[in-house]
Amino acid sequence: MEPVRLPDSNLESVEATVRKLVEEQAEQARQLDALSAPVDPSPFAAFGLPSLPGMPGISGAPMQAPPEPRPIMELEGDEYEDELDALTDWVDDYLIRIYGAEVTTAAPWCKQWQEHDDVVAWLHALWMAYQQHKDPEAGPSGMFVWHRDFLTHCLAHVRAAGGPLSACQTDPDRDAHRLLPGPTSSDRSATTDQPEPGEPDQA
Repeated sequence: MEPVRLPDSNLESVEATVRKLVEEQAEQARQLDALSAPVDPSPFAAFGLPSLPGMPGISGAPMQAPPEPRPIMELEGDEYEDELDALTDWVDDYLIRIYGAEVTTAAPWCKQWQEHDDVVAWLHALWMAYQQHKDPEAGPSGMFVWHRDFLTHCLAHVRAAGGPLSACQTDPDRDAHRLLPGPTSSDRSATTDQPEPGEPDQA
């Protein structure tokens, strides 16, 4: 049989088709290699990044969960001071700047609130609730819940006319700071210190 000669235009079309088939075959080969490779359990594998030390994928090291938040009054030493510094930044830069209404006799304040243990405890609890409710997992209504259930109640107590800051600044032009004396130990605590019958009196 005589060889068939195709027009030049048809040859270009056949050449493009063959080139496309070769490229598709190479891509399929790469996909097969990727599927047969061992799975990297690292969370960074999906982004083409290597595993980091201490992360899954390196000697089977498990991820460590972040420490559970603790009330600030349970902390001591440097741990307490660091938490108080972070709380102060939030109170000064966010809370008081936005929600700090005018200082009056009905709404006192104290620039040395860090020395009022009960105020520190209240504001720290408010801050922890803020961090929880601003998280995307709290949903679109998270901050509304924080305003309704936490912010309003906390400020109403801390800045009440007869609250823990009632002996401090009640006039914006007159700084004041005074710690109110707290209650003494209960009578029951005093009686438990008494010697039992038949025991020598240590006094």
